[in-house]
Amino acid sequence: MKKILSAFLLLYFALSFSQEKKPMFWQDIQNFKKIDQETPPPKDAILLIGSSSFTKWTDVASYFPGKTIINRGFGGSRMTDLNDFADDLLSPYQPKQIIIYCSDNDFADNHDLKAKVVVNRFKTFYKKIREKFPTIEVDFISIKYSPSREVLWPQMKETNKKIAAFMKKEPNAEFIDITKAMEDSTGNVRRDLFVEDMLHLTPEGYKIWAKVMQPYMK
Repeated sequence: MKKILSAFLLLYFALSFSQEKKPMFWQDIQNFKKIDQETPPPKDAILLIGSSSFTKWTDVASYFPGKTIINRGFGGSRMTDLNDFADDLLSPYQPKQIIIYCSDNDFADNHDLKAKVVVNRFKTFYKKIREKFPTIEVDFISIKYSPSREVLWPQMKETNKKIAAFMKKEPNAEFIDITKAMEDSTGNVRRDLFVEDMLHLTPEGYKIWAKVMQPYMK
């Protein structure tokens, strides 16, 4: 009886330990793998990679008629998570274009984070993309200025500026600036484009994003 109990306890602790070791958003990635297994992803699609602003854009395809889109936005992901799961986010696909929206959660996770750190995280991910897809179009959507995160806007603005400068020098790369389009006539961020949490977008907010993104879509 003692041997059975000991074996049970060992199994319990082993399972508990394995669960504790799983990184954040591990389950999201497993869900993507399951989707891809059930329905093989199409080739030459536009691959969206990033955080919850993509995750919650569940009807994104309806905003871009005639475009084939694979949405792989997950949770409150940060650029660190995109780097950690880079192989899972890139290897299963053969896209003609990748569009990234990420980085505001990096600052939300650490208010003291410097812009240059997040820019370097992005450059690391960009390099990983180029190792797999040397010539396809790669675009970065500017970090939006959510009212709930106004205290972080200075770092976000600096990050946008630095990434824009980086992308300008890169071939087949664009910085898609959605910040101006989300302002009112006086230059203030339109709060009506956000849902109650003042972080995520309303359908009208996504409509504005789609209008800005459209010229960049392959």
